[in-house]
This record gives sequence, structure tokens and C-alpha cells, in this order.
Amino acid sequence: EVQLVESGGGLVQAGGSLRLSCAASGFTFDDYAIGWFRQAPGKEREGVSCISSSDGVTYYADSVKGRFTISRDNAKNTVYLQMNSLTPDDTAVYYCAAGPILATSPSRYNYWGQGTQVTVSS
Repeated sequence: EVQLVESGGGLVQAGGSLRLSCAASGFTFDDYAIGWFRQAPGKEREGVSCISSSDGVTYYADSVKGRFTISRDNAKNTVYLQMNSLTPDDTAVYYCAAGPILATSPSRYNYWGQGTQVTVSS
């Protein structure tokens, strides 16, 4: 059974940091790009960052560039999203997803986690 499990969300004050984790199982993790997406109430799901399967190519949305860092540990089947200098605009449910190629569109990802809530207070 394919599973992606996010963890690390929570409530943080503006300017603070959180580290999200995405633990994967049930598929060949090394063969898949991993993306982080977020969805705020009343808004569409948007791409935050993604990382390629094995060569470490990364992408960041302009809104998080310089503040967020994505990384992966293929030995642990886990992807991380380090989020620094958080603002209330970063408040959303954060999802990780796995897909065959590096892409920014949610439609290109096959497997999804259940999401973890990130709330940034002002």
C-alpha cells in the first residue's frame, strides 16, 4: 500500500520556523520526484517546492524562495521542508506528493499524503 505521511506542522509565531517531514512507503521512493503543496481556506492548492528523484534538482515558488529549503534522504524514504521566517500568509494545510517527474502542477503527481496544518500567528 502506497503511503505518504506528513508530520511537523503546528502553530508558530511569525518569524518562526518549522520543519515538515514526508515519510513514504509502498513504492520505489528513489524513482519519484516529491513535491510540497499547500492549500489555504478558499484558495486553490499551490506548489511550494519540489525535488527530483535522485540528482537533487529543486524548485521553489517565488513566495517561499530564500525562506524554505527542500531536501530528501533516500535511505530513509523521507523528504523534508525546512520553513524559516514564516509569515501568516504561509498558513495552510501542507501536502507532500510523489510523481514520476519533477513538476510544479499537482496534476502530475500520483500519490498524496493526508496533509499537515501549519498556522502562523501574527
